[in-house]
Amino acid sequence: MATDRDTVLEAAVGVLSRRPSAHLDEIARAAGISRATLHRIFPGRDALIREVGLLGLRRFAAALDTAEVEQGDAEAALRRLVDASVPDAMLCAFLAGENQLYEHDDINDLWEVQIARLHTLFLRGQQQGVFRIELSAAWLSEAFFDLVAGVGWSIQDGRLAPRDAAFSLTELFLGGALRRPDVRTAAPTDGTTAAGTTTLSTTTPSTSAHRPDTDKP
Repeated sequence: MATDRDTVLEAAVGVLSRRPSAHLDEIARAAGISRATLHRIFPGRDALIREVGLLGLRRFAAALDTAEVEQGDAEAALRRLVDASVPDAMLCAFLAGENQLYEHDDINDLWEVQIARLHTLFLRGQQQGVFRIELSAAWLSEAFFDLVAGVGWSIQDGRLAPRDAAFSLTELFLGGALRRPDVRTAAPTDGTTAAGTTTLSTTTPSTSAHRPDTDKP
């Protein structure tokens, strides 16, 4: 019977996200296949890691599409994105923690496209008066993605029940990102804040060094 590549990749991420140095034998066992079969599918460890990263980026891109993040009220779009991305939170955790991935130009290019879409969502939310403007859209984008990754690690370690994941992520993130009730008004059309001193940046940040070189939580 043919082995499904995505099934193998999903088994691999469950191992590699916590033990980046795990042997291929461990990954093969987790996928329920022999090491020889694993080698027939992926010629080596680097190829396997790269394919896991590409799968994660494809899934996150699909979540952005499903959530229609470019459409309508930004808070509603973010809530849709939570629902769409939580099922693949473990893949997001892998993307957040595996710095080796970003040695590949194609991985970096795909990542920049996805993080730019998040940046645009948060910028639109700031302009709508939904999200806090003293926090940059770039930071909100990074913080959101890393929280999705944290959900993946927490579910894997049994610290968070899958059924509670979307609610927990939404409440934690929006609790810090939403504008305060006393200042939650439409952003001025000239791009300034209520005090007239700060403008919202419309520049998409460079993301070539977006992954910190620190240990995963």
